[in-house]
Amino acid sequence: MTDLLVKRRTLIAGGAGLLLAGCDKVAQIPAARKILFSGEDIHYGLQRALQDRGALAPEYRPDQMSPIFRANGTRNPATPSYDAMVANRFADYRLAVDGLVDRPLSLGIAQLAAMPARTQITRHDCVEGWSAIGQWQGPMLGTVLKAAGVRRSARYVVFTCADLYNGEPYYESIDTIDAFHPQTILALKMNGAPLEVAHGAPVRLRVERQLGYKHAKYVMGVKAVASLEGIGKGKGGYWEDNVDYDWYAGI
Repeated sequence: MTDLLVKRRTLIAGGAGLLLAGCDKVAQIPAARKILFSGEDIHYGLQRALQDRGALAPEYRPDQMSPIFRANGTRNPATPSYDAMVANRFADYRLAVDGLVDRPLSLGIAQLAAMPARTQITRHDCVEGWSAIGQWQGPMLGTVLKAAGVRRSARYVVFTCADLYNGEPYYESIDTIDAFHPQTILALKMNGAPLEVAHGAPVRLRVERQLGYKHAKYVMGVKAVASLEGIGKGKGGYWEDNVDYDWYAGI
């Protein structure tokens, strides 16, 4: 069974080289999508059964970092509100942390940067068929959730973002197991510098044991919920709802 998981990761990370037109183009290749995203329930169960829930994704040395790190998904939300934040260097940015929490928060960049930060060099695996290694730095999501007093009834964490798809904010979700994983961070920096717009400025989710489309960019809201019902079409994310991507994209 372990070999099965390894083969699936190899297929996703290296065997999808034909999918070079962007994540939104994968939906136009039904056969490829079926290969990449088949057996979600089996994979989810196997990964949870075979792997320690606290197991770390591989981390790398600085000399192993990729000279070029491509941007996936949206390169720039380009909405009036986002453009205004860029113009004032995100001085007015606020991250809303709410839902099933005892102390809803509204955090600016300075407040997030003041929290204990984790720095990690990890590999990003995109469904387009490419991978890149980069350094990310920011507070652990678990630290933010604890500060908000997340309740035990929360089972999932939903992220809403500044980029729009079909006029609605992009959204993604993970379960609370991955939310409190030490490598799940709200990245403020990439390769030692503040995030660039193309890479999700000012705040990007990094959930290192999952595929790149789970790493929501331009994060504006973090909501703790008991169920994914009522979130989009109920599957937990934009791509999951609209092009049948797996909700659990573990690697």
